[in-house]
Amino acid sequence: MNVYLAIDFGSTYTKLTAIDLDNETILATAKDITTIEDNIMVGFNKAFEKLKFEINKIVDFNSINFINKTACSSAAGGLKMIAIGLVPELTTEAAKKSALGAGARVIKTYAYELNHKELEEILNTPLDIILLAGGTDGGNKECIIHNAKMLAEHNVKIPIVVAGNKSAIDEIESIFNQAGLDYYITENVMPFFNKLNVDPSREEIRKVFMSRIVEAKGMKSAEEFIQGILMPTPAAVLKAAEILAKGTNNEEGLGDLIVVDIGGATTDIHSIAKGEPTKPSMIIKGLIEPYAKRTVEGDLGMRYSALALLEASGENKIKHYLDSSLKDTDINKSCQYRHEHIKMTPQTDEEFKFDEAMAKVATELAMTRHCGELECVYTPMGTMFNLTGKDLTETPYVIGTGGVIVHSENPSKILESGNFKEEDPIHLKPVNPKFLIDKSYILSAMGLLAQEYPDIAIRIMKKYLVKV
Repeated sequence: MNVYLAIDFGSTYTKLTAIDLDNETILATAKDITTIEDNIMVGFNKAFEKLKFEINKIVDFNSINFINKTACSSAAGGLKMIAIGLVPELTTEAAKKSALGAGARVIKTYAYELNHKELEEILNTPLDIILLAGGTDGGNKECIIHNAKMLAEHNVKIPIVVAGNKSAIDEIESIFNQAGLDYYITENVMPFFNKLNVDPSREEIRKVFMSRIVEAKGMKSAEEFIQGILMPTPAAVLKAAEILAKGTNNEEGLGDLIVVDIGGATTDIHSIAKGEPTKPSMIIKGLIEPYAKRTVEGDLGMRYSALALLEASGENKIKHYLDSSLKDTDINKSCQYRHEHIKMTPQTDEEFKFDEAMAKVATELAMTRHCGELECVYTPMGTMFNLTGKDLTETPYVIGTGGVIVHSENPSKILESGNFKEEDPIHLKPVNPKFLIDKSYILSAMGLLAQEYPDIAIRIMKKYLVKV
């Protein structure tokens, strides 16, 4: 039996998925606590023993031929980045979108010329990569050159991916070579005004992650067992969503879709859609969004960020989603407990219902921030609407993943909280999508599998994503 082993070194759990390539099925899954503080292989080995046990229920483990063993990772806080650009609404925003699409957590963005105070802030921030952008090709190059000089002057030891004005590249290379900095050159994230070009920088970030960051996070020992840690986990999920939407030459995709991924620390939204205006009265304003877009809401999480979620939403919004039998619940105390007990799993009906109320809040707020927004404009030709972001009203599918969704008895109710609301007409969320649930936690595994076997990955997702 030919088996592909996909591994996700998560911030809390190391998850293993054994994929039977011959029958195109999930042979077995297993997980255990991630042990990044000690040796990441300790947690992996425990999970692998569980996987063996599960496989032996079906076939003799010794009869298995592992074709490949690959991994993604969000351990040790995931991939942490900052993005530096020229103008906040343009090249800085383009750099941020590129970093998010690469699976990073963007700690902060900077615009215009950096000053010494900002450089000190950067030096004191725990980072993995800096993305340096600025200027369209042939446009302003003084700003990005100034920022390169500032990074060199302060002897920044963090890998720097340069994705800015090509006219400045020769001088930047000279500056960085003289300073002995670790840098990587790729194509401009915004070569023309309002034109995004994020794929080259995403790929460069992935390469830096594979070659440098994996070792820095103490994960080198894992490579003795596997063929490589290919990408950050969010990038694997985005890859799975993209290939499921687009399809291949041999396998039809589902079309536009959104993935809602609720975790302990963040809520991630991935939209695979052009998001073009659905009404003639809409005019696109600002940057055209990438087809595959990811946003990360670091204040919307079920455990690490439970207090931040409460602050972002307020007690009334959580109470709005609470079951009527729990209206007297001390919301502040419940969020505080989850923040202090990050490995808590709900045991009682009340705990499940409170988690689901939090998840509904996280979904509503994260979708509001991710989707396009309308601004009413009065013109001589009548009322028009400026559209900033994606119009996702006609998106046919929303896929839910993450523990609170997977273990919910009513996952569709959680996802429905992210739908379009008549009382909030300016945020262009999906109106009437079909819901699919990633019950088997396979999205990150399918993102890895799709690197080599895209057709099989699509067919397995169609088979295992559960309709509700």
